[in-house]
Amino acid sequence: MKTKKSVLIIGLGRFGRHAALKMMELRHQVMAVDKDESRVNALARLVTNAQIGDSTDEEFLRSLGVRDFDVCIVAIGDDFQSSLETTSLLKELGARHVVARASRERHEKFLLRNGADEVVYPEKQVAEWTAISAMSEQILDYFTISEGYSVFELSVPAEWAGHTMAELDVRKRYGVNVLGIKDKGVFNMSITPDTVFSGDASVLVLGRDRDVMNYFPIK
Repeated sequence: MKTKKSVLIIGLGRFGRHAALKMMELRHQVMAVDKDESRVNALARLVTNAQIGDSTDEEFLRSLGVRDFDVCIVAIGDDFQSSLETTSLLKELGARHVVARASRERHEKFLLRNGADEVVYPEKQVAEWTAISAMSEQILDYFTISEGYSVFELSVPAEWAGHTMAELDVRKRYGVNVLGIKDKGVFNMSITPDTVFSGDASVLVLGRDRDVMNYFPIK
């Protein structure tokens, strides 16, 4: 059984709201905070707890007990100064892990310098996904795990269909590791040399972005 985590989300714009609802869907405990009363009221019945307050006010932030949360997410996207101050205060007050949202690329380094353990940049990530998905009809989904390396979900290439892992020697030929196969909505993560690829399935691979893009060229 997965352990429930306690999450503090500060900033309830579109990004913060979606993050809060997803955390609740995953059955974690969510404290949602915003200085805009209407935003808090709109979400109050959908999360574990909700508070109206200014996250740049140290006493208010202290009253939330930030040390008790497994993760603190600063989702303020329209006021970088407030985002920076909130991130810094959370760390000063002993927050365990702070994830901050950047609305511009240059904001990332400042957030990291001021206490963020991790920075997310939704606009950049969506733009990258749009660019990559537009490059190939076979790339169904992907997420980055480190600079230059990602996990991709790909429709099985026609030339792979009916062949086994051993016959194709995917890792040697294409420079990717096969993690699993999704067929009729069911994932098979127990891949062996005798596993046969179906033309109607999709395959989950780990590899360098450039290797995958070279093999699955533009439309």
